[in-house]
Amino acid sequence: MRFLFFLLLPLVLKAQSHQDLEFSSRLPARGVTDFSANWSFHLGDVPEAKSPDFDSSAWKTLTVPHDWAFENGVSKNGTQKANGGYYSGGIGWYRKTFTAPELTADQELHLHFDGVYMNSEVFLNGTSLGIFPYGYLSFSHELTPHLKEGKNTLAVRVNNSLEPSARWYHPCGIYAPVTLKTLPKKRIESVFVTTPVITADSATIKVAIQAPAGLTADHTLLTEASVKRIKTDSFTIPNPRLWSPENPNLYTLVTRLKEGNRIIDQITTTFGIRSIKWDPATGFHLNGKVTKLLGVCEHWEGGPVGGAWTPDLLRWKLQLLKDMGCNAIRTSHHPFPTFFYDQCDELGILVMDEIFDGWIKKAPQDYGARFFDKHWEKDLTSWIIRDRNHPCVVIYSVGNETRGKVAPELVKTIRELDPTRPVTSGHSGSEHMDVYGVNGSSEKKNFYTTYKRPKDKAFIATEAPHTWQVRGYYRSRTWFRDGFPNKRQSPFPLPDLTEKEIFTYDWTHPSKRTNRKQIFNSSYDNAMVRITARKNWEIMRDTPWYAGHFRWTGFDYPGEAGYVHGGWPFRAFMGGALDLAGFKKDLYYFYQSQWTTKPMVHLLPHWTHPKMELGTKIPVWAYSNADEVELFLNGKSLGIDRPGKDAYSMQCEWLVPWQPGTLLAIARTDGKEVSRMSHTTAGEPSSLKFDLQKSGLDTIVTTTLVDKDGTSSPYADNRIYYHLEGDLKLISHENGNPVDTENGVTTPSRRAFMGKNRSFFSTSKQGTSFLSIASVLGSRNGVIGNSQVAIHAETIITGIPWGKKKHHHLDVYFTIDGSIPTKESPIYKESFEVTLPTTVKALILSGDKTLFTLEETFAADQGLYWSDGTEAEQDDENYLQAEVAQLSKGAKIVGKHIDMPRPGSTITFPLGNNGIPGNTNLIIHYAQKDPTGTRKLDLLINGKKIRTLIFKNTGSWSGNWKQLKTAIPLAKGANELTLIAHDRGGPSIDKILLKD
Repeated sequence: MRFLFFLLLPLVLKAQSHQDLEFSSRLPARGVTDFSANWSFHLGDVPEAKSPDFDSSAWKTLTVPHDWAFENGVSKNGTQKANGGYYSGGIGWYRKTFTAPELTADQELHLHFDGVYMNSEVFLNGTSLGIFPYGYLSFSHELTPHLKEGKNTLAVRVNNSLEPSARWYHPCGIYAPVTLKTLPKKRIESVFVTTPVITADSATIKVAIQAPAGLTADHTLLTEASVKRIKTDSFTIPNPRLWSPENPNLYTLVTRLKEGNRIIDQITTTFGIRSIKWDPATGFHLNGKVTKLLGVCEHWEGGPVGGAWTPDLLRWKLQLLKDMGCNAIRTSHHPFPTFFYDQCDELGILVMDEIFDGWIKKAPQDYGARFFDKHWEKDLTSWIIRDRNHPCVVIYSVGNETRGKVAPELVKTIRELDPTRPVTSGHSGSEHMDVYGVNGSSEKKNFYTTYKRPKDKAFIATEAPHTWQVRGYYRSRTWFRDGFPNKRQSPFPLPDLTEKEIFTYDWTHPSKRTNRKQIFNSSYDNAMVRITARKNWEIMRDTPWYAGHFRWTGFDYPGEAGYVHGGWPFRAFMGGALDLAGFKKDLYYFYQSQWTTKPMVHLLPHWTHPKMELGTKIPVWAYSNADEVELFLNGKSLGIDRPGKDAYSMQCEWLVPWQPGTLLAIARTDGKEVSRMSHTTAGEPSSLKFDLQKSGLDTIVTTTLVDKDGTSSPYADNRIYYHLEGDLKLISHENGNPVDTENGVTTPSRRAFMGKNRSFFSTSKQGTSFLSIASVLGSRNGVIGNSQVAIHAETIITGIPWGKKKHHHLDVYFTIDGSIPTKESPIYKESFEVTLPTTVKALILSGDKTLFTLEETFAADQGLYWSDGTEAEQDDENYLQAEVAQLSKGAKIVGKHIDMPRPGSTITFPLGNNGIPGNTNLIIHYAQKDPTGTRKLDLLINGKKIRTLIFKNTGSWSGNWKQLKTAIPLAKGANELTLIAHDRGGPSIDKILLKD
């Protein structure tokens, strides 16, 4: 509707008087030009590149958004380390030449960036325009004083040489749009629209502008039905159309600045009319109605493209969350580019707008450590002025699990700039906040029993629940991140679904893990820190003062791969309801069953279990918002179940003795079928199935591996190859596999994960383009079927006409003896059986043109690992292992332990995000063979020395491990443990255990 309105806007404006049009024709133009195309880029520091005479013709040409870290992929030595998903940093240069528009004496030219990570310096014709440190905020530079006639040269140096600079994966480069703005010298700097009084019949609108003294302003309200000229800064709208998630109605205000009778500037502001209230007893109110915040935390980098989101792909991402029933997003833990807020306004998504992760150092080289003290006030002011007209923003957050005396100043500054919204934090300086925000501690059982919540403040769970799922992966026994029971975590109990673990496959053999945390997590909602998604929702739904939650997270995201997931090759955090590719996990459908009304039913697990013993009882769940669900196996009814209200009965549930066939769930309301879903036992993959989705100019291609009957093969992981022709550019291939470390941007292929892969493409215009896809298919380890091999290749049109097959002949030649196929090799006609091990290679031609050279190996050690079940037991201890430590001053990993060979050798471990202060026991597993006797380490918590630890000789530097136990205090929020070696160095450290 908003798009149609702006198409009609010129016709609406035409209705203004002839005199108004004459005024408008004399306005100094406020021009905005998209400046995102034709940048030259070089990775590496080239100081001379700031000079306009520098020759950058050999550099790569690109269009921003651009994220060089994501583009370069991951490596085990990536400088962002485990928390950054093993991506890189470095220094990059961008250059662009342009001819400046003709300016009048009353105009200026400004260059506007919506996001550059981080510490960027901009040069115009060799002159520095300044450095902007923060990587997550919009900023501008005026170009006018340094412009010259003819060609002008811009250069941007982006400095990410000091890493890690965040606690999660961060982009590198110009990752958001760039615009060139022509502005009047005397201009409106900002407009702030508020709606202080709203009734069913009218709404009072107040407008505050920042502009030079001595000038006046008037306003024009544009609606779909009328144009209303307003002379004052306060006026009334009759019968207002309120903004809400269900009806995101928007208004447009045109403000004109006058010098005498002459109009010298004009600016357009979009706003919404809505009221908000945060009440300690009844939670959050929107437009006078109690509204639960059904929210997710979201890193800007969550999902398949790193930090380089296009507006079209962001729309796709937000719509997926909206379709889940999500009505709110927390921008964790920093502002997002402005088009995010525009889209949330248009879609009806509430936003907790957050600006800082820490007010002090939380990552070694982050904003808190390097820039916060000097820059926070300027950056916070810019952020509030930028975002305060968005109706989607209903609360501000100023910190996340951090400490510092600055909290009152942060809150005071926001209240001065915007008194219409409250301020909160993720459990940081909580006593100074308007709304009491709590992260993981709000998941604890004792939070609802003995914890003394401040009764004079509204409450919001800023980061809860924390649960993990890997799409398509199941375990029938409960898993707690920190073991169970763990008194410090105070978890809610959750019984196992079966007495013994019934699923025996895994991502690798246990002996190949470098860390005991390197496991996949179950999709039954039985892998968590303290609470399940179901229990968290039950408490929120039934507790009036519980305003809502922001689960961690909406999408899986690169980074934070060490603390929970054990580090390399894990590259991502698996807490999302959607995986890295945007594939929906079972958890997605749980929320949909509770948060939406469109009839649905979702069945889990899939029904392909090649190693399962016949008759094994499998927990089968159905999520649904219908009255009842009936389950059938091979046409026989297994009974009816009804979704309940308590956490343990929200899903319909059956124990089904395993046998192959078709599992069917039929959902009914008032006795009538409203939805159905089935799973059929699949054979080996033998074909590819495609689904194309357009999002603006971007194209999303989902490839599913299916058997001969078209049934999705849930374990298939064959390599899929892609060939692009025409106006088609790869953004990324992503399969959602958290341990797949291949580069999804620069490689022409990607393995499927749990039967699927997704590819993202962009086009610069709506032209015809072709995408060819091919794969050598079959069960790579022979677990399913008889190692039957098929080769699939076809071409589809992704432009105009869209989504149709291109009917031309592809010739396929193959070999099974390891040789390179040629035209003299056998021609592929039908599937064939191979013995293990065999490598199949294929050559695919379109006429004389080679489209693909394929290769796939079939052997017993390929694909998922299948065991006899003896390795399926969970680990009940919360170890911090050597691989997740930060090392400095000579400390290094040797094998699987840390060596501290010299004085000052330092190791640092993160110590969780528990939210409340308290003591716990620290147990250090160590070894040392110093002939002179003891070795000593200083123990620091959050930079403060607690005590000196003395380690006795164990007789070995790499074995005969002993334990040293000591008590440590944990502060509220994130904590950091540091160990510093004394004069002869320290002991060898294997792992650290926290235990109450």
